[in-house]
Amino acid sequence: MIDNIQSNSSGWLFFVKTSFGIAVAATTLGIIFAPIDFLVKGYLGICALFLISTTITLSKTMRDEHESQRLIHKISEAKTKQLIKEFAE
Repeated sequence: MIDNIQSNSSGWLFFVKTSFGIAVAATTLGIIFAPIDFLVKGYLGICALFLISTTITLSKTMRDEHESQRLIHKISEAKTKQLIKEFAE
């Protein structure tokens, strides 16, 4: 039994990547052109990079957790079907 593989459309991927790029560019330009000291700009830049990296890590971890739960449920369902099949015989 082959399950349907869900994938995103090319339009959605373009939108997501473009939105990410615009957000990073806007944040970068906002930090660069802010009327504040260079030290504060550096601090904000490092914080922004850290926020981006932790967001990517969090989203990947949540996706992996979701996929592992789906696999566990599929295995559990297969075991249940096997037990029902054996019991019915």
